[in-house]
Amino acid sequence: MSARVQQAAFDLAQELQGFGQGAGGIVTFTGIVRDEGGSLTALRIEHYPGMTERLLGEYGARAAERFGLSDWRILHRHGDIQVGDQIMMVATAARHRRAAFEAADYLMDWLKSRAPFWKQEIRRDGSTAWVAAKDSDEDDLARWQGA
Repeated sequence: MSARVQQAAFDLAQELQGFGQGAGGIVTFTGIVRDEGGSLTALRIEHYPGMTERLLGEYGARAAERFGLSDWRILHRHGDIQVGDQIMMVATAARHRRAAFEAADYLMDWLKSRAPFWKQEIRRDGSTAWVAAKDSDEDDLARWQGA
């Protein structure tokens, strides 16, 4: 069970070696930097070292308790990340598949809405723009509250 923030690219297969041994189900999600409009070259991800890792660890511990996880891992990159590159991963392991799927979904909703990362688009024309929060991300997170 771990949360890590790093600048370097990661190898998903290597990250999953030894993960979730003895679990009945393992779910992984890997986020990729995408360019929907054709104008992006990279995302610049900023964070507060120490605080970010601590909060990611708290999210993972909450998911473990809520869904009965036997293992979890959150890895998120920072710095300039090129279009097509991996930006983050979440892995969850549980006795049963449904718990592993729900825990991964829960963690992704928390990460999208509450993790202390700031994203700036770096565009082909040299301009930059901060990525604004989305109402849909808040809606996704709301479904877990009170449940």
